[in-house]
Parts: sequence; C-alpha cells; structure tokens
Amino acid sequence: MIKPTIHSRTPTPAPLANAAGRARARGFTLLETSMALVIIGVGVLAFVEAQKSFMQNNNWSSQAATGSYLANEIREYVRGLPRHDPVTGLYLGGENGTTLFGWGMEDGEAGAVDIDDIDDLDGVVFGAGGTFQGPINAFGEVVPAITIDGVEIQRQDGTPESLDGWTQTVHVEKVDPLNFGTVRGNAYFEAPSGNFAGRSVDQFPLRVTVIVRYQGPLDAEPTEISRTVWIVPP
Repeated sequence: MIKPTIHSRTPTPAPLANAAGRARARGFTLLETSMALVIIGVGVLAFVEAQKSFMQNNNWSSQAATGSYLANEIREYVRGLPRHDPVTGLYLGGENGTTLFGWGMEDGEAGAVDIDDIDDLDGVVFGAGGTFQGPINAFGEVVPAITIDGVEIQRQDGTPESLDGWTQTVHVEKVDPLNFGTVRGNAYFEAPSGNFAGRSVDQFPLRVTVIVRYQGPLDAEPTEISRTVWIVPP
C-alpha cells in the first residue's frame, strides 16, 4: 500500500509584519536622537531664561520698595523742620543789600545733627561717598544693614553698619507761588508794585526733591530707583 506524500509548506509572513519587525529592531537613528536632544535643550534653556527673568523682576520689586521707603523717610524727616533757619532766617544783606544770607548750612553747622531747617538740605547726600553717613530714616538715624536673620550689623565701635549701596540725594528749590514748575533763584524777591505788597526772599514755596539711588557690588555706577517731589508752602 502506497502512502500519500504530504508536502509541508511554511507560510510566508505578510509584508507589513516583516516591515514592522524590522522597524522595531533597528531602534533610533542618529538624526532622531539629535532632534530629541535639540528639543530637550530648547526646553531647558527656556526654563532657565524664565527663572532668570523671575529673579530679576523679584530683585527689582525689592529694590523699588526699598527706594520708595527711603524717599518717604526723608519726607517725614523734613516734615518737622522749618523752611529757613529759625534763628537767622533767610534775608538779603551786605553793602548793597544783594547778598543772600541763610541758605544752606550756616557757619558752625557741620554734621547731620546740625540740620535745623529745610534749605540746609539743598545738595546734601546721605550715604556712602556723600555728604553724611546714611541712608537715614525719619528720625535722622542711619538705616542699618540687616542680616538674613533680621539682626542689625554692628561696627567694631558698636554703631550700626549703614545700608550698603544706597544713597539719598536732596534738592531744595524756590518756586513761583503761582506756578510750581517755575524755579526762582535763591536770592529772588518781588518788589512792591501798586496794590501788591511785594514778596521777600523767604516768602516763596520750596520744592523738595529726593532721589534714591542704588549701586550693587557688580554695578559700574548707581541706578536711580525712586524719586519723590513735594511742595512746602510759605
């Protein structure tokens, strides 16, 4: 009896299955890896720039708050002072009666504690490299530097270390009583005319300007942080 011959036949894989298998086997190409690294690098750089911008904005906000505080401290300090020297006043004298006396710090007034009127502050700078030690607060005291723990930094002599890098510059100007934008000279006066009784040199409003600047350890020059202006009526 002859047995029938059975022919076995291996099925041919589908083309798509072979292509998928080869794709899984080959992994990432160099180009794909490079593109992935570029995308990751761009994301990291964007994150770093965002963090840097946040830190800069936060630092500026802190400086702006400090600048506003220091400017307002000078304003409060000035609030308790008369416009001109309480003893000598402001007047014209000399041989021709045209020499101004009393503007600025008078003879014998050499320190911040000697400031007793507003015009004494004209051109004064409180802070490192300025006229007096500073910056100062509303009581005329030096604003101390403070550690991160809130402790005042003291010098070897026991006096407080001033707030480093900050200055307060004060300008005092006489202005026209009818137009505060018009600056008059320190010796300016108005003579009587008709029904107008005249206006002496000490009867004009004063415009006080406080400019607060800060210079950090890496800054080439100080930067204006805050500016406050107000009028002191006669």
